[in-house]
Amino acid sequence: MNKTGYIFHPQYLKHDTQSHPENSGRLRAIQDRIKSSEIYPHLHFPEPRFATDDELKKNHDLDYINHVRNSCQNGTQNLDGDTVICSESWDAAILSAGAGLTAVDKIISGELDNAFAAVRPPGHHAEKDKAMGFCIYNNVAVGANYLIEKYKYNKVAIIDFDVHHGNGTQDIFYDNEKVLYISTHQYPYYPGSGSEKETGKFNNILNIPLEAGTSAEQYLNAYENVLKKLKEFKPEFVLFSAGFDAHIDDPLAQLRLSSEDFYHITKRTLEVSKSICNGNVVSILEGGYDLKALQDSTKRHVDALIEFN
Repeated sequence: MNKTGYIFHPQYLKHDTQSHPENSGRLRAIQDRIKSSEIYPHLHFPEPRFATDDELKKNHDLDYINHVRNSCQNGTQNLDGDTVICSESWDAAILSAGAGLTAVDKIISGELDNAFAAVRPPGHHAEKDKAMGFCIYNNVAVGANYLIEKYKYNKVAIIDFDVHHGNGTQDIFYDNEKVLYISTHQYPYYPGSGSEKETGKFNNILNIPLEAGTSAEQYLNAYENVLKKLKEFKPEFVLFSAGFDAHIDDPLAQLRLSSEDFYHITKRTLEVSKSICNGNVVSILEGGYDLKALQDSTKRHVDALIEFN
């Protein structure tokens, strides 16, 4: 059984988005499911730290970082049409960005084998200089650049199985040969990016667009292309942008995965990562808006992280 980290902070619940689909009820649902499950005693619970301005600056413009800080302090209600904030959102955002950094440190030190970060606000739509799609800072991108800057890694892979394309992650790493970004997503759909033609300056972007109504079988067949690209790239570390809104019950999209499919996606990726990067994997929560589907899918995702050895 793996030493699997589960990273959460109460501050995430204070990021008050009112009646928005991305609200604190999502994390409360996940917490309830994990705490009442048989895996809870086997998890490790490191406390996330705050990401610093210097760590954020590797991914985001300083003017934008300051804009977010000032907006939260001034009681601004929105960063854009989709992204609601409150006075507590600044601490929540930098603790969300810091969760991946905490996980990376614990894995590289040998304290953990892998980790799942149950964070909000999510991150993969946040671009270098703007908030977008419920996202303030790009949590997974902060983690990837931390691996490159602090630990001098030359090959980091990000696998994004959220149903929406991670335009922000692609934007940040489009011309960075050290980062492979792979996304499976419904297309054409929000945010509009993610065609097969978007391949990155170094062929370091792989988009796998899927039609609305794609079945689990079709999805899992398409996922073979993710694993193939991973084997070719041979990353030293793998990061998941773990959105669970490709679930058949999710209200915001039209793919047809079950909770069990997320277990298989995770397990298959871990099997490949074990031979390439010793199973060094950090997973960071993105979307998922049907609470029961989110609970069950997250639980099965973490099951796979714990079981794999």
